[in-house]
Amino acid sequence: MKFERLLIEASLKAGEEIMKVYARDFDVETKDDSSPLTEADKNSHLAIMSFLEQTGLPILSEEGKHMDYSERKNWNQFWLVDPLDGTKEFVKKNGEFTVNIALIENGLPVYGIIYAPVLKKLFVGNVGSEAWIAENVETTSSVDSILERKVSIPKAKHSEPYIVVASRSHFSPETQAFVDELKKEKGEIDFASMGSSLKICLVAEGVADIYPRFGPTMEWDTGAGHAIAKAAGKMVTDHSTGEEMRYNKENLLNNWFIVR
Repeated sequence: MKFERLLIEASLKAGEEIMKVYARDFDVETKDDSSPLTEADKNSHLAIMSFLEQTGLPILSEEGKHMDYSERKNWNQFWLVDPLDGTKEFVKKNGEFTVNIALIENGLPVYGIIYAPVLKKLFVGNVGSEAWIAENVETTSSVDSILERKVSIPKAKHSEPYIVVASRSHFSPETQAFVDELKKEKGEIDFASMGSSLKICLVAEGVADIYPRFGPTMEWDTGAGHAIAKAAGKMVTDHSTGEEMRYNKENLLNNWFIVR
């Protein structure tokens, strides 16, 4: 992937901007869709843009200008960015938030990078090539040092029981019904939970077996994780169509989906 070093640098710089705000008090705005917005979201967006603009490809970012479908429908290749995925987690200061950058080609993700600056984890997926994780990744780490210690994913999962990514306490009726069916098939089931796109990473990494998402998400929430999961040999299926999730739709709201 010719842009890999650039993308790692972009994610680290975005993480650095986020952590500057995380370390102090900050204001929280409310967007039109009632989701929170902070200075960290904006600063991370600007940092990422400064790198991605060098590639000459169009960019669709949650915090950028939202082009009309007529402008973007003919994009064969573009960057799909969530500068700070998990702003609610950021506000709670629980560390479970990420920087998400994906490359989309003809409606499908081909490359994804997710950086969790507090957890110091960097996930990368190059579809058709490899998926890997690097740990202890500081915002000041060099790209070379990160590439030297990357570890392929998924890691082998030997342990039972079957693990579902979901909240133990906040099941929608649809998720409960899905889990009940899984129990009939798999027997004992346990649960894992994380904020933001890290939920998809749990399956990609081999920590969990399945992640049913029967609730609203946007394309920039899932593009990078989708690429990483796919590169790790997992499937990200649109629950409505039964086919792989697609991107750059007229409506950027995802359908429900399942990662397994």
